[in-house]
Amino acid sequence: MTKLDESDIIEIFQKKLGNKKFISEDVEIFKIGKNNIVTKVDTFVQSTDMPSKMKVGDAARKSIIACVSDFAAKGVRPRYGIISLVLPRKISHKKIIEMSNGIKRAVDEFNIKILGGDTNEGKEIIINVSLFGTTDKIVKRNGAKSGDIIFVTGPFGYTASGLKMLEKNKKSNQFVKKIIKSFVNPRPKLDFGVINRRYLSSSMDSSDGLSTTLNEMANQSKCKFVINNIPTGKDMIEFVKLNKMNLNELVFHGGEEYEFVFTVSKKYKAIIKKNALQLNTPIIEIGHVTKGRGVFLETDEKDIPLKDLGWKHFRK
Repeated sequence: MTKLDESDIIEIFQKKLGNKKFISEDVEIFKIGKNNIVTKVDTFVQSTDMPSKMKVGDAARKSIIACVSDFAAKGVRPRYGIISLVLPRKISHKKIIEMSNGIKRAVDEFNIKILGGDTNEGKEIIINVSLFGTTDKIVKRNGAKSGDIIFVTGPFGYTASGLKMLEKNKKSNQFVKKIIKSFVNPRPKLDFGVINRRYLSSSMDSSDGLSTTLNEMANQSKCKFVINNIPTGKDMIEFVKLNKMNLNELVFHGGEEYEFVFTVSKKYKAIIKKNALQLNTPIIEIGHVTKGRGVFLETDEKDIPLKDLGWKHFRK
């Protein structure tokens, strides 16, 4: 039996539902009258998304954040939400309170009103979140053009290493606390996305891994992405050397950052940087777009293909 990956499964359903020309996006957009409605659904599953050392309140908050991050990449502010919960029969009152507090933290942080949802019983915690907003346009994945600059909204590698440290449960110094916090308490750059959406040529959430995001954007834009700057910090580089880890593996394939990657014309670079400074968003220039296909990591000797090795459910 041939094993299907996530893309194969999505393609089967899209064809069956009559969407033969389906193009994947961070959000879905449709019209009701003259209004463009934007929606996103995401599912948080305890066994695959929640490490045993993670607090249930942080998990609940993160279930909301996963959707907010996609809205941020599209330059749209979510306004309303619906939440469905699957809970084990013996879940404690304390954990229910912690989950409700985690969800409240997220919706208060991004000014989202939860309209309602559904509650069901199951063998593990599952949190399904749908968010809704309106807009006149979204920033798509396929708009990058030759000559554009490639940016990310923050440094990478911290969340993947934070997950490793969380699972090892070792004594924590300040840096370890920092990287664990980056995993359990991500902060998507919603304001930055909304304010700058008219200047971005393409954009995509990075939570499945930077290599996955870059390849998807390059493929949809039918361009070549050249990466000449690894978006991480000196403290991360030192940590990787000390612990004999692979920096590129953590930065490009680790995932869970909930940042976004975007491309912008050179003529808007000054505006983007000014807005980033005002919003205290640490954007990092990582490369440029040119003619061709694929994603390449520029080195002193030659350009090396950067394969899509990020997270994918059912990966072969």
